[in-house]
Amino acid sequence: MFLRAYLRASTSEQNAERAKQALISFAADHEKRIASFYVEHESGATLERPELMRLISDAGEGDIILVEQIDRLARLKQSDWDTLKLLLAKKKLAIVSPELPTSWIAMKSSDSTEFTSSILQAVNGMLLDMLAAVARKDYEDRRRRQRQGIEKARQDGRYRGRQPNLERHEQIRTLLNAGQSYSNIQKMLGCSRGLIANVALSRVN
Repeated sequence: MFLRAYLRASTSEQNAERAKQALISFAADHEKRIASFYVEHESGATLERPELMRLISDAGEGDIILVEQIDRLARLKQSDWDTLKLLLAKKKLAIVSPELPTSWIAMKSSDSTEFTSSILQAVNGMLLDMLAAVARKDYEDRRRRQRQGIEKARQDGRYRGRQPNLERHEQIRTLLNAGQSYSNIQKMLGCSRGLIANVALSRVN
């Protein structure tokens, strides 16, 4: 059984180092060591996350996915959350988070009865579903408030739209011109494939 830490920062400006240190400390408190780290810069609202899929591909049966908070893993709509759970279940992967004490049992060599273990797993699964639903609702609420704010700014003549990071665009353009692949640029700059594609398209146009 290996612990594999999944860290997600929704933008390239966010730094996952603080979360990484917090998870290292958490694992040490439980006398465990994290075998590998996967740092994602895609939105938690999409299932199309290269690092998450790489983690699942790398994982062996019974490994543990360690996340700082459940919303780092799941801000998905219900159908995508169900799909992710199926992918995890195929390899019997467990999700553990410091914010969910019932999930900690997955890191212990339990001497409890099979019945007790089954009950704890069922409770943990229910709580995971609840937290995933809360994370999705929070995401949708924030998006709705953002749209309302933009609409109000438009009505007041104050909305300019999101301004591009020209320095980051130039870095991507330079790396593309040097023949670097999208995957290498993602690793070097911590940006999304969508942004790289947009910059690549602007070079052509």
